[in-house]
Amino acid sequence: MLIGEKKIERPFRWGIVGGGRTSGVGYKHRLGAMRDNTSFVLKAAAFDLDFQRCVDFGKNLCMDEDRLYPDYKAMFEAEAKREDGIEAVDIATPNFQHFEVCKAALEAGLHVICEKPLFFEIEQGEEIKRISEKTGKIVCVTYGFSGFDLLTQMRHMILSGDIGEVTMVDLRYAHGFGCDPTGDTQAEGQKWRVDPKKSGPSFVLGDLSTHTFYISELVCPQLKLKQVLCDRQSFIRSRAPLEDNAYVLMRYESGAVGRMWASAVNAGDMSSQHIRIVGTKASLEWNDMHPDELHYEVQGKPAQTLVRAMDYLSDDALEYERLGALHYTGLIDSWSNLYNRFAVAMDAKNRGDEQTRRNLVYPDLEHGIKGIRWVTKCVESADKGGVWVDFE
Repeated sequence: MLIGEKKIERPFRWGIVGGGRTSGVGYKHRLGAMRDNTSFVLKAAAFDLDFQRCVDFGKNLCMDEDRLYPDYKAMFEAEAKREDGIEAVDIATPNFQHFEVCKAALEAGLHVICEKPLFFEIEQGEEIKRISEKTGKIVCVTYGFSGFDLLTQMRHMILSGDIGEVTMVDLRYAHGFGCDPTGDTQAEGQKWRVDPKKSGPSFVLGDLSTHTFYISELVCPQLKLKQVLCDRQSFIRSRAPLEDNAYVLMRYESGAVGRMWASAVNAGDMSSQHIRIVGTKASLEWNDMHPDELHYEVQGKPAQTLVRAMDYLSDDALEYERLGALHYTGLIDSWSNLYNRFAVAMDAKNRGDEQTRRNLVYPDLEHGIKGIRWVTKCVESADKGGVWVDFE
């Protein structure tokens, strides 16, 4: 059970780019990072392109005004001159800025935590990988839903053969909060998501499905994706060529098959992510609206509901358990678990402890690059008329 005690010698001095007052994700990053103050302590920020708004926001967070900066370049330069300068940085900006800020951060000697999808092009991911290896710093990706305890239990049971050989992977991240087209011009967090210059070649494939695709990799690490076929639509026509709905079929090298539904126009649905893994003996299903429950259905036997924090779960699933049974968890618990692991990974990298990093399950640069490949290949398939394309 995790009760906030330190897992590393001291918390990382941490900075953030973006994530200011108008950000849709900034608060999640800060809560996730600082819930365990043994992992990260926020020291510096370039919250906003509007410097006065950045300063006002930072002061309201009780930050030192002299460590609030007009942009990331000024922050990296000034912090590098301080004995107590930041050691890691969070990139919580729109997609189009991820690559340049990530590159600059690594070159400044900082570990990086970055929003998804990482970049627009696979080649950009490979370049960042080379820089990361050269500088000895790591890149982590905030697939924020993946820190829930029962996903670790799901992974354990699948790898232990409790459902037999995996045959089908059924994925869904589909909500209805994009049904109103006025939000595209009024909501700050939505404007850039439907602008191809800022969001990249997709809307819901990049913004939503990358989360669920990573979760499928997390719980089924033995599967290797072979081909995808994608059909995407812009039901709000002003969003074209960006899609607000997409269906993806998947083929795996093992012979397993899968499907993904990603949508922002699933009208009325408040339930976002569903993950169902079907095997030759049984199935497992998890829904992020009920993250403390994992449904285990063995063919020919009564269905079981496994509950978070119970002693019958695997040791891995209990390691990051925080509250005990009967007390409900939420999304910030997932983010906090991820940030705790990010800190452990950064500390291990600094100490040259590669064994700890290899044994630690968290979304790293390789998973971020796979996320770029996922979006790229889905868009390629759809733009070719919905044909099968090789994943690698």
